[in-house]
Amino acid sequence: PRLVTCACGTKPVIRQRQKVVPRATGTVLEFGIGAGHNLPHYTAEQVDKVIGIDPCSTSWELASQRASDANVNVEFIQGSAEDIPLEDNSVDSVLITFTLCTVPNPQAALAEARRTLKPTGRLYFCEHGIAPDESVAKWQRRINQSGNACLVDAILRAIREAFSRRLDLLSMLLSKCTFRERPRLQASIPGAMRVLLSR
Repeated sequence: PRLVTCACGTKPVIRQRQKVVPRATGTVLEFGIGAGHNLPHYTAEQVDKVIGIDPCSTSWELASQRASDANVNVEFIQGSAEDIPLEDNSVDSVLITFTLCTVPNPQAALAEARRTLKPTGRLYFCEHGIAPDESVAKWQRRINQSGNACLVDAILRAIREAFSRRLDLLSMLLSKCTFRERPRLQASIPGAMRVLLSR
């Protein structure tokens, strides 16, 4: 958890968080809240509560200071995104940042996101894109073929399957190749709102 916490707190990653987290409203369910890197970026005036789920209690210990300093109410649930102990239609926003690649069954997690969201709710996600460095991109593709959704195209497919036209989707792609991929990515999410941002 400490190594992941360090990697997820770098300046480029923080810049991406600053673009997507403030869009969440109402009661927010945050997948993989981890060390609480998103907590400083919520807009207090539009968020009632943040419910963070994470399987690792150590991460939550690392998040304790950020939670204390946060300008929103925070509730922690130790558990899996694939089996969330919340009622159907109970949250206004689901926030997923740099998390789906760590979930053993992202399809099940996205089904839980859909179940817990109100009919008017929104899913906001921020995930890794394909690296501009081809040697890194090759490893990403190999990992992706092993079943882990580490590439944005696999993540978008999973989200499209889970949500279809039901929700507006805000995709944040941490990749310099975002604009080259834009036509293909946009075509992959019919009827969705697409805001494709990069460094």
